[in-house]
Amino acid sequence: MHLVDRVKEKDESALIELMEQYGDYLIRTAFLLLKDHQTAEEAVQDTFIIAFDKMMQLDDPAKLKSWLTSIVTNCCRSRMRKWSWKNILLPFENDRVHEDKTVDSPEEELLGMIWNKNLSFAIHELDYKYREVITLYYFSEMKVNEIAQSTGEKENTIKSRLKRARFQLKEILMKGEDFLEEGEQAIKKTSR
Repeated sequence: MHLVDRVKEKDESALIELMEQYGDYLIRTAFLLLKDHQTAEEAVQDTFIIAFDKMMQLDDPAKLKSWLTSIVTNCCRSRMRKWSWKNILLPFENDRVHEDKTVDSPEEELLGMIWNKNLSFAIHELDYKYREVITLYYFSEMKVNEIAQSTGEKENTIKSRLKRARFQLKEILMKGEDFLEEGEQAIKKTSR
C-alpha cells in the first residue's frame, strides 16, 4: 500500500515514515524562509499535523512533495505575519551527508563552508517575498507555475520576483566578495 494511502487511513507508522522521508527537506526550506531554526522546526511540525489531518485532499500521490512544500510555505507565511522579525540570523547548518565520493582538502572544505554561510546570509538579507521564490525555485526545485500555484500569485509575478531576487543576491554577494577573498588569502598563508 502506498504511503499516502496509509496516511489517509490514519496509520501512525506511515506518518512517522512520512516525517523521516521529508522532514529534513521541509526544515531546510522553512529555515531559509524564516531565518530561525527553532521556528522552522515548529512550522514543519504544524505541516505534518495538517498533512495528517488533510491527506484526503491530496488526489495525486505523485504530488506529495509539492503539496507538503505548499503547506510548509503557508505555515511560514503565517508565522511571518504573526511575529515581528528583526535581525534574526542563524548560520545555515550544512548537515547534509555528502553523497559524492571525492574528498575535499581542508582548504576547499573551509572555502565551501564560507561560501555556504555567505549564500545563506545573502538569502536572509532578501525581503520575504524574494526569499520565498528563491528558496522554492532553487532549493525546492519547483517550476515557476508550481510556485505561482503554491503562493497564489501570477506566473509573471513569480518570474519578476525571481529576476529581482537574483539581481539582489548578486549585489549582496559581490559586496561580500572581499570577505571571501580575505578568507582565501588567510588559508593560503596558513597552508605554507
